[in-house]
Formats: sequence, structure tokens, C-alpha cells
Amino acid sequence: MTAPVVVVGDALIDELRDDSGVREFVGGAALNVAVGLGRLGVPATLIAMVGDDEAGDHIRTYLRDFGVELLATPSLHGSSRAVSTRSGGGEPTYVFNEAAQKRRVRFGEAERAAMAEAPFVVVSCFPFDDIAQTLEFAEAVRDAGTPLAIDPNPRSGMLSDRAEFVRGFEALAAGAALVKVGEDDAALLYGEPLDALRARLVDLGVDAVLATQGSAGAAIEAGSAIVTRPISSLPGRIVDTMGGGDAAFATTVAGLLDGFPDDADAWAALLEHAMDVAAATCRFEGALLRLPAAVEDIDLDRIGT
Repeated sequence: MTAPVVVVGDALIDELRDDSGVREFVGGAALNVAVGLGRLGVPATLIAMVGDDEAGDHIRTYLRDFGVELLATPSLHGSSRAVSTRSGGGEPTYVFNEAAQKRRVRFGEAERAAMAEAPFVVVSCFPFDDIAQTLEFAEAVRDAGTPLAIDPNPRSGMLSDRAEFVRGFEALAAGAALVKVGEDDAALLYGEPLDALRARLVDLGVDAVLATQGSAGAAIEAGSAIVTRPISSLPGRIVDTMGGGDAAFATTVAGLLDGFPDDADAWAALLEHAMDVAAATCRFEGALLRLPAAVEDIDLDRIGT
């Protein structure tokens, strides 16, 4: 049996508030990727900070239900929480609690052993602006010698030092096999268009860059291969875009476990599959990865056409 992919980053409770009321989901970008890998048939281990509280119990139960092993760093501030307010069809606003803003992941013997055995280490929504924490993670990655995939996934409500975040992110990205970035990342971290950030990452020596552009689709640049794909057209309407990027990232990582594609056509097929999974995910509330087959089996009158 192949050792689990190790995912490093955040695990939290997403509290959604809109005109219909308040709902809670277990989430966090790294957690979404780890659970998504499991739903794609890839064993996964999540390294994240989780509190010893009711929210932490929900997170642990959720991960057990989806077969994801948790290597938890204890939290001094309880479990992380993100409150998302959505109204009038506009973009949601996020407020993060103290635990999310001060999240800290430790890399002890168990974490380092898991990383060394993994076929891939994936990191998402990591506090790259925490110098000591980033150096500890970089050392663990270097010692493991395992291919690295990164989604910087910066959140303005958790970002304390933009310049330091960029330095930490680029230091890890320079040796990465895969980096995923989106339009929001380019704007928040660099104040520049996504294409410019994609070129910057290629110049840093990233093996493959997955660039997601919302309604404009996505692109992968890997060596001489540059492929693009529009958003996938599936039955039903888009309900929630929150987990789309995480689903595309998880699907791309899963597709690279047997090696990098040999040509542009193979990269295009991988990107198309990632976009199909992202589109299916966005047709349900919450960030849980959904396979395209899920859309074929649901009541379209219920979700809208």
C-alpha cells in the first residue's frame, strides 16, 4: 500500500452567515485538500493545529469519517474558526478568530516520519509570514526529500506581514514540484495580474504552475507545455465556490502521483479532470470535494438549472 500523501496547513470551522441563517461546516483549505484526496482514492494524512474543544471534536470526527489521519498540534487558543458573511449576491467577507490568526504547526518525530514516507507533501494556507514556523517547515521538507506541492492561499484576515509571507512562500516554491495560485493570490501578495505571478513562479524553477482564474477557467504551465481549460459545464447551477480551488488542487496532486504527464495533451486531460471536479464541487454547499458523477445523481429541480 502506498504511504499517505501528507497535507500541511489549516483545519477549522467555517461559519456561514447569509439571508437564510447560520450554518457550520468543517473546513480549512488544507483539510479540504486532505479529505478531497481521500475521496479521490488517495490515502492522506493531515498535519494541522486543532484545539481541545467542541469544535476540535467536530474536526476530528469529520476526518475519521473520511479516513484521513490527523497529526494534530495542540492549540493554546482553541480551534480555528472563520465567519463568512454573504449578502446580496456579493463576495463573502471573512473574519477569523484568534486561534486562526495565531495558528502554529509543530513538526515533531511523527510529522517528520510521515513526510519522509509520503509520495508528496502538500501545503495550503500556511503562515509563511511566521519566520520561525516557516524555517521549521522548510527544514522538515528538506530532510524528507519528498516532492512538494504548494497553494499559498493567503487570507487578508490572517496575514500579518505581506512581504515576509512572499519571502517565505517563494523560498519553498523555488524547489516545488507544483504550485497553485489564483487571481486573489496575485492581487493580495503582489498587486499584479495572475499571468505575471505565473511567469515569476516559472522563473523560480517551479516544475508545474496551476493558475486558477475563476470564471475564466485555469491554466497549467509545465516546461514547454502550456494548457488552458474553461470552467466545466455541468448540470445544475453553481451553489458555492468556496471549495472549487481546493478540489482542483487535490485532483491535480492526485494526477501527479504516478509521475508528470509526458506531453501537452496529457496535461490538458489532467486539467480538464481537475476542472470537472471543481465544477461538481461548486454545485453543492460547503467545500467537500464532489466527483462529476455526483451531479448526475441529484435532483436538478432542487439545486436549480
